[in-house]
Amino acid sequence: MNSTDMAASVGVVVIGRNEGERLKRCLAALAVPHSQVVYVDSGSTDGSIEWSRQNGFRVVELDRSKPFSAGRARNAGFTALLGGGLANFEFVQFIDGDCEIDSMWMNKAVTFLRSREDVAAVCGLRRERFPERSVYNRLCDVEWNTPVGQAQATGGDSMMRVAAITKVGNFNPALMAGEEPELCLRLRAQGYNIWRLDADMTVHDANMMHLSQWMRRSRRCGFGFAQVAWLHRKTSTMWWREIGRALLWALAIPIIILIISLFTPWGLLLLLIYPLQVVRIAARQGITSLIQWQDALFMTTMGKFGECAGILQFAYRTWKNQDTELIEYKNLAS
Repeated sequence: MNSTDMAASVGVVVIGRNEGERLKRCLAALAVPHSQVVYVDSGSTDGSIEWSRQNGFRVVELDRSKPFSAGRARNAGFTALLGGGLANFEFVQFIDGDCEIDSMWMNKAVTFLRSREDVAAVCGLRRERFPERSVYNRLCDVEWNTPVGQAQATGGDSMMRVAAITKVGNFNPALMAGEEPELCLRLRAQGYNIWRLDADMTVHDANMMHLSQWMRRSRRCGFGFAQVAWLHRKTSTMWWREIGRALLWALAIPIIILIISLFTPWGLLLLLIYPLQVVRIAARQGITSLIQWQDALFMTTMGKFGECAGILQFAYRTWKNQDTELIEYKNLAS
């Protein structure tokens, strides 16, 4: 089967919000007819909707009166793509609007999925577009570098089997983050496997230049950890370890230090536990590497405070029975 036949079996769902030039690159890189692409917009104000329509892409605008989420956007695109069952797609490629797909990726993904009926979702290698522009971009590039082979979950960019998604009930639109791992959890519960190929898939543009963006992203991760863990608390231990570490380092230890310091100023010396933790992690990963020091400082230590804030935010909103709110961290693309 040639590459044209393979591409025809794939529909594409692109989701975005104020992605600007990133979205243009994303849509322009898709080597499939526009009729096979649905772009779902979550309240953009940067002209993304108008540009996409003017260039012949199908656009779905989410109702702005309801909370936005990536899961909600992907479901809306998936529904529009299938057109009430009229479209005959075997697979759907989900891609975030800040990513540009590799020209060879979809053919490789389709070939693999057709050779492995047990695999419901496949992803590849994601690279950061400008890792040299900031430490935060560089850390994202490290984060994307996950092992190839059988995996627990995919990220936002992945190709999935349409029949498998339909079987388990699509993405959970109520999740503010972690919707792909949560869907993969349900797919694995049905006996499917998830796979990461040793093949270039997408180039991502995080565009994070400031610590405040990194901390908001960490808070978003923590919220997602807590929301998914709570949803599956009776059947899975997914992300309970991450939640425990965040609460330990960003809540329990600071409280203990504060209590001890009320009785003796020497208690403040316990704050040294944090730089010691950075040194310990950096030494374990490779102390001579600058990126390992940055990883130890931002991802493994400081990031825990952002994650803890997200966990506590989820707990509060659940207690108050409030809807989730979108946590954004990127600058608008120019």
